[in-house]
Amino acid sequence: MGVRRVLAVDAGNSKTDVAVVSADDGTVLGTGHGGGFQPSAAGVTAAVDVLAGAVAEALRAAGLDGAARHGSAGGVAHVSACLANADLPVEEERLARELEARGWGASTAVRNDTFAVLRAGADEPRGVAVVCGAGINCAGLLPDGRTARFPALGRVSGDWGGGAGLAEEALWHAARAEDGRGGPTELARALPAHFGLGSMAALIEALHLGRIPYGRRLELAPVLFAVAAGGDPVAASLVERLAREVVAMAVVALDRLDLRDTRVPVLLGGGVLAAGHPGLVDRVTALLGEAAPRAVPRVVTAPPVLGAALLGLDHLGAPPPAAAALRAQYGGRA
Repeated sequence: MGVRRVLAVDAGNSKTDVAVVSADDGTVLGTGHGGGFQPSAAGVTAAVDVLAGAVAEALRAAGLDGAARHGSAGGVAHVSACLANADLPVEEERLARELEARGWGASTAVRNDTFAVLRAGADEPRGVAVVCGAGINCAGLLPDGRTARFPALGRVSGDWGGGAGLAEEALWHAARAEDGRGGPTELARALPAHFGLGSMAALIEALHLGRIPYGRRLELAPVLFAVAAGGDPVAASLVERLAREVVAMAVVALDRLDLRDTRVPVLLGGGVLAAGHPGLVDRVTALLGEAAPRAVPRVVTAPPVLGAALLGLDHLGAPPPAAAALRAQYGGRA
């Protein structure tokens, strides 16, 4: 019997990482990288075309040139894809059909990318992950395949938080502080200063007219945390609100899987949480300790493609040493 291989895909809004992994011993045989995965903007086929370039790169590096050229499974036993914007089961199913049509592996499983962070940080497929990047999401998983999840579609699905949400809140408070509708906050000085501007009025104009691209608003989340660390009560209140939102999502997922009274990891990932801002992570840890004392919070800094690969090894029933070897190649557990 030949080597069984997993094709692991982690595709976020800004970048895609792919790895070909031996399911027998966990060796990474090849990797590939590509741009962001945005099916809601580009359409499913065009978005998967972006994945195709990274997949071809990884297959070539693994010595599977024929599979890269001809869309043949070529020794890949399973495709484990954790994809941004796969927020609903119907979207996962649609994307799975598109990936299956590419013929990259004998079987294919598509999950939301939150599951990659969860599995990257957990010793087994058991736990809850909260991911806070540009947006916020949460997922829970049990070894028998049961999951807990949220739509994570923004305010329409009840979400609050993430880097984009924090930036919008910070701008709102800063604008009102400068024009007198709200109380004072250091944000009114710090936010425009980040862009070399002297007032919120100047920043508002630059954002409105597009002189500062919309995507750069995400740069304001670290500014907010810095202002909060300096003792500003308005900024600190936003950090506190985010901490409570993270814990609320985690506790709901724990309850859905009957894990609240079990020693189980709660993985914290995404750019905002993985940055390790003390005021946020410490507060999440304290609040989680009150709500779910047996939960074990852990910040995940390992690349999510590791989690996608581990999910693939789980699917194939790979021996435990293979998972351990794979983790070692990515620098350890979390």
